[in-house]
Amino acid sequence: MRGFIVMAMFIVGLAHAGTKDYTEVRDLTLNAAGLTEFAIDAGAGSLVVTGVDGAEEIAVTATIRIEDEDEKDALKLIEKRLDLRLERDGDRAELESGFDSSWHWNGNATIDLDVRMPAGIALHVDDGSGSMTITGVMGDILVDDGSGSVRVTNAGSVTVDDGSGSVKINAASGDVYVNDGSGSIEIRGVGGTVRIDDGSGSITVDDVEKDLIIVDDGSGGLTYTNVRGTVEEDS
Repeated sequence: MRGFIVMAMFIVGLAHAGTKDYTEVRDLTLNAAGLTEFAIDAGAGSLVVTGVDGAEEIAVTATIRIEDEDEKDALKLIEKRLDLRLERDGDRAELESGFDSSWHWNGNATIDLDVRMPAGIALHVDDGSGSMTITGVMGDILVDDGSGSVRVTNAGSVTVDDGSGSVKINAASGDVYVNDGSGSIEIRGVGGTVRIDDGSGSITVDDVEKDLIIVDDGSGGLTYTNVRGTVEEDS
């Protein structure tokens, strides 16, 4: 049985006087007792996820921005096209954030997400576009990203499948795997093995406890230091 959104606060306002841009903020919370995994499916907009030791809930602040629309028209679009839900399905929490993909509109609608979650549960992110920052999540992290920069700090094991944009991972206690289309890759302070399959962009790796495996370094320079295991490079 699925549990539905608990909405703590709802704030509506215009972004700037004299413009048509519309901004709305919604806060959502969900009890985290018994959860083992948290899945985020996000469309356009930035994403910040912070793992919090001892947290008893997942808390989300969503900032909805719609360009070139006044309040009346923006509210109509939100009512018809917005999908913003924080739900529970057994031991898994799910956050859906985005606008109907069949909606063809010349303007720009984004949802910026600021998420706080228990540090110890697994995190799976499917993200469309926009920058992403994940900090302090010690469960397994899996990121499937379309475009935009990805930063992961103070984490457990990390897997990133990235279309375009830079990838930076710092202080991961487990293994790290990055499959990247384009953009620079920087990985530092890994307690396990690092595996990289890269299309284009520079690669910098430093301070790896186990092995470094370069499946494909594509185009761009490769620099690695302080690898205490073996190093395997594509030939």
